[in-house]
Amino acid sequence: MAVEITAPEAAALLGRGGVRLVDCREADEHALCRIEGAELIPLSIFSQAAPAALKDRGEPIILYCHAGVRSARAADYLTQLGYTQVRSLRGGIDAWSAEVDPEVPRY
Repeated sequence: MAVEITAPEAAALLGRGGVRLVDCREADEHALCRIEGAELIPLSIFSQAAPAALKDRGEPIILYCHAGVRSARAADYLTQLGYTQVRSLRGGIDAWSAEVDPEVPRY
């Protein structure tokens, strides 16, 4: 089961640096809105693209999607591959917009 992190907790970690932020929504959603500094690895190609893009299995990673379901699946997948510091943003970008940055559009 994916380890979750709240939007305020994620904002604090990202503010300190050294954390990789990955958006696992699809490209059209990413084009609508995104969290500053996020890189896109869509869930539809995640199993092929993520291991190549995320080489350091000990690197802290926060995954997010729209509401937290897809990012939890992606986090579970990475954990099964041996990644040790993966978290899923509880409530996704919707929670981020509501709790951290209201400038990020909600959809």
